[in-house]
Amino acid sequence: MTTALATDHRDLVLAGPVGSLDAYIVAVNAIPVLSRDEEQELARLFRENNDLNAARRLVMSQLRFVVHIARGYNGYGLPLNDLVQEGNIGLMKAVKRFDPDVGVRLVSFAVHWIRAEIHEYVLKNWRLVKIATTKSQRKLFFNLRKAKKFLGWLSQSETEAIANDLGVSAREVTEMEKRLAGHDMAFDPAPSDEEEKAYAPAHYLQGNTPDPAELVESDDWQRQTSGQLHSALQTLDQRSREILQARWLAEKKTTLQDLAKRYDVSAERIRQIEQRAIKLLQMELIEQ
Repeated sequence: MTTALATDHRDLVLAGPVGSLDAYIVAVNAIPVLSRDEEQELARLFRENNDLNAARRLVMSQLRFVVHIARGYNGYGLPLNDLVQEGNIGLMKAVKRFDPDVGVRLVSFAVHWIRAEIHEYVLKNWRLVKIATTKSQRKLFFNLRKAKKFLGWLSQSETEAIANDLGVSAREVTEMEKRLAGHDMAFDPAPSDEEEKAYAPAHYLQGNTPDPAELVESDDWQRQTSGQLHSALQTLDQRSREILQARWLAEKKTTLQDLAKRYDVSAERIRQIEQRAIKLLQMELIEQ
């Protein structure tokens, strides 16, 4: 495990779990989250001037999110501190590749890199899936575990539905289900006195609170897509824009017949205007 000292002697920050995991979590939660402007400024300093101190501050500000993401993988029976460490590696890779000019927050970009590193660690260390090397097997491993939490043993129809959703064969679903069922994983590994607290059963229970990383990612995505849609709508003429808004964006949708009466044209003409406007919007969104 590694540590990094801030240039300011008053401030000690950690880059990975050291000693007590609880102490590490407390430490990373105490690190302030950067504002969008601060994040953009630091990202540009690192990207343009290779300012490593700026990169360090970006990494530190996101460590709390890595912990939240890593906790979602506790059910695989792997040590949480190792999951966090692997997630931190993904975070550092994300910071290295982060482009501030794209206009998204760092956590929205980094969450995919964090999960990718944790996925690789789980696949390499969970004994039953060391043969899960193909893309379909990897999808099955992570998605089938989630499905079986609610479905238990799969019926034929459920097996076929999952196979169809994941783009694999029903036989592959059945085979992976057998592999998962053949492994009795200890819920509470026998700990030493020093590790007893770190391996408490509470660490394996999923919390009901929303994942902050997913909330930020979702909020960024909604803002970005809403902005793109608003810009694309402004390229349409007023009538086409009003028809699309009435048909698709209003809380209470307007029928073709009602719009036909409003504009004194046929319902078929309204449908044609609607279809043409949708095609223009699609072209505009692709260009964006």
